[in-house]
Amino acid sequence: MNDTRQQKIARLIQKELSEMFLVQTKLTKGMLVTVSGVRVSSDMMNANVYLSVFPSANGADVVKNVNDNVKALRFDFAQRVRFQLRVIPEFRFHLDDSMDYMEHIDELLKK
Repeated sequence: MNDTRQQKIARLIQKELSEMFLVQTKLTKGMLVTVSGVRVSSDMMNANVYLSVFPSANGADVVKNVNDNVKALRFDFAQRVRFQLRVIPEFRFHLDDSMDYMEHIDELLKK
């Protein structure tokens, strides 16, 4: 039962943060930030959010910038889901480099 609730909250967080990042990245040309995954702790107080950034060279800078502004982002998120969640989890953003890894493997297989 608890696992189902965690998955629902993770999907809600992923959907809302994706929409928030979509609006922000429309302002910057040539950059795309997507939320590739969310993992919520069992007590629903912490959420690890994985971001995929294109172009990947800017990935570390984008994730650092997002982590520096996490309080404002959490406030905006809380305004969007205030009627759906009782407690807003603390966010920790991480760079998801799985696409770079898949590209590297694909290049190795082509040789």
